[in-house]
Amino acid sequence: MCGITGFIDFKNTSSMESLVEMKNSLHHRGPDGSGTELIQAEFATIGLGHRRLSIIDLTEFGKQPMKFNEFWICYNGEVYNYQEIKNELIELGHHFTGNSDTEVILHAYVQWGSDCIQRFIGMFAFVIYNEKTQNVFCARDRAGVKPFFYYYDQDLFLFSSELKAFHRHPNFKKKLNKSAVSAFMQYGNVPTPYCIFDNCWKLKPGHYLEFNCASKNQLNLTPINQKKYWSVYDSYNLPKNMISFDEAKKETEQILTSACNYRMVADVPVGVFLSGGYDSTSVTALLQKDRTEKLKTFTIAVPDIGLNEAPYAKDISNHLGTDHTEISCSQKEAIELIPDLPFYYDEPFADSSAIPTTLVSKAARKHVTVALSADAGDEVFAGYNRYDYLLRFGSKMNKIPGFARGLIAGSMDVIPSEKIPILRNKYNFHNRYEKLKGILRNPSNESIMLSLSQQFTDKQVRELLLGQFNSLKTAYDSTELKNEFYSPLSYMMAIDYETYLVDDILQKVDRATMTASLEGREPYLDHRVIEWAARLTDDYKYHNGEKKYILKEIVHQYVPKELLDRPKMGFAIPIASWLSTDLRDLVESYINEKTILSQGIFNWNEVNKIKTAFYKGKKEYDVKMWYLLMFQMWYDRWMN
Repeated sequence: MCGITGFIDFKNTSSMESLVEMKNSLHHRGPDGSGTELIQAEFATIGLGHRRLSIIDLTEFGKQPMKFNEFWICYNGEVYNYQEIKNELIELGHHFTGNSDTEVILHAYVQWGSDCIQRFIGMFAFVIYNEKTQNVFCARDRAGVKPFFYYYDQDLFLFSSELKAFHRHPNFKKKLNKSAVSAFMQYGNVPTPYCIFDNCWKLKPGHYLEFNCASKNQLNLTPINQKKYWSVYDSYNLPKNMISFDEAKKETEQILTSACNYRMVADVPVGVFLSGGYDSTSVTALLQKDRTEKLKTFTIAVPDIGLNEAPYAKDISNHLGTDHTEISCSQKEAIELIPDLPFYYDEPFADSSAIPTTLVSKAARKHVTVALSADAGDEVFAGYNRYDYLLRFGSKMNKIPGFARGLIAGSMDVIPSEKIPILRNKYNFHNRYEKLKGILRNPSNESIMLSLSQQFTDKQVRELLLGQFNSLKTAYDSTELKNEFYSPLSYMMAIDYETYLVDDILQKVDRATMTASLEGREPYLDHRVIEWAARLTDDYKYHNGEKKYILKEIVHQYVPKELLDRPKMGFAIPIASWLSTDLRDLVESYINEKTILSQGIFNWNEVNKIKTAFYKGKKEYDVKMWYLLMFQMWYDRWMN
């Protein structure tokens, strides 16, 4: 795991000094070493910069940028099956100087070209430059675990693991993309392939970008020219595997075990994040079952905000026999982290669970360099409550006459969620109350998906923002799922895999772990897992109202059901309470009339309506307020 950055400057004005500054801005991603290479080619100056977090082959043979013949590589990630690929390449006549997966990727590209990616099991983002042909090849892993940002304007191409490196190049123009701002206010992130800045994009998961420096006058590096080599729809658009449940359970366990074991490959200490829920317990159980040495497991607790899964995790750890560490943090530590978030999340980002994820990463880094997590278990095996809502209530909602649904939603506009007895004390009730209004007004599958994913509707965001902007076409609008393979569950899960997973979960985990120079690994994001799970019948994943049915049945072979049967907690942060108390001063300093008017981005009247209503008791506006605060803090850090 590392940080990569660099440039291709067709005007030949970029310097080594700029490259070094870009590279050093990513120090937290790779404190173990660094490298730079400046190449003067016929049509451009090429700069490659790398920060290294040493995981595999700790010697100088793993140093980057790395060269083989006329090929240079700058790479971030891990290819877990590199040893098998290396053996195949040796049989084909290749010779290696070290034992790193970087060298294997470079040789694989020389041998097979862009087809090499199909052989990789892992997470990766890399750039390969051919000195002889002046060809540039950029690739990102199938699920999008590793980030890849790029910028192209006026004969300057920049790339990096994080946007902050671009700010260190003197010719980078940080012009705000208003359409991206609108998307952020809806989703709490800027959806792939877009970026918060004009002329800046994200390389889409399962895609690569290829161009030749000699064609500088004809280059079009917008997302339309990104080439797809893999998609989750490739598997959802295949017939279901009509096998028995026992056969499916056995094969699912074998694939998951393989994915988990691959992610233990390292030359440094490895641990596992254990929350005590089904996903993290499955990873821990499958790894510990065939090992005599104890796994290192970690759990975070912030008891004074009600986030305390430690007792559950301890029970699981005791049962499985892991070497367990409980990390206890205070509310004060969690709140003190908030001002630092805009530096690490250098594009607007509003998932508040970034706070505990960062805290547990920093604490785990004192013991290990690599930590496995169970992200994507919900997207792969149908674990989210929204799947429950759709399958249980979607058809029932459609049976209610439209005028009646409209009356109910209108009444909810008038009655704040805080006035609803009993339910107002339930986890995440206020946010769900707000989303239910949109579902009542339009209960189609597509509308339910958007209502559950967005904080602001299209109408609301048009009222909130000033000036002209467009609604961005995103993976939420995908029509790739073919009619003959369509089901409401497959539709939502495929959308989530390409949207919420990529732009929220994976961005959160990458930045949180890299903040602590910790490598995060996710077995559920092994492409073999989703390729298999997508072809399981819906009933094996969602069975008689039971989410993640097949996964739970696998886990129950190793952990008693009574140790796991409890409501899903998640990394819940009491946003409404914090905004009203500890963060009130922060809100007033960033969300005030003078600041909002000076920026010219938001309509102060609309912002003030939300703010006033929230502080008068409409707690269901807490996430909207949080989105506004996170944007304002980001803007102050990176635009002022």
